[in-house]
Amino acid sequence: MKLQSDWKADYKKEIERAIRARQSGMEGMARVCARRAAGIVIGEYLTRHGHKNLPNSALQRLALFTQLPEVDQSFKNVASHCLVKVNREHELPIDSDMINEVIWLGKKLIV
Repeated sequence: MKLQSDWKADYKKEIERAIRARQSGMEGMARVCARRAAGIVIGEYLTRHGHKNLPNSALQRLALFTQLPEVDQSFKNVASHCLVKVNREHELPIDSDMINEVIWLGKKLIV
């Protein structure tokens, strides 16, 4: 059984993986890790706000989060960026630094 505070360690680990992946030129893996980090922090947010039986999938958590009327639009925007699929060149079709956005989300969403 995981302790409640483990989400912070898991979130930090994924952010660190994302940064290392980017530094190694593996931008796709960096996005995957950033997306996982977003799923972790959003899962904690949802738990604190009374949501039960959360999906384990970061993508499902992100999608649920973007549909909640009480969530600030700036937070939804970050979650939505994490859901954008890459184009044929394996690049995001939007101008987004997913790692920095998810770090911002982690700092602002749960205070």
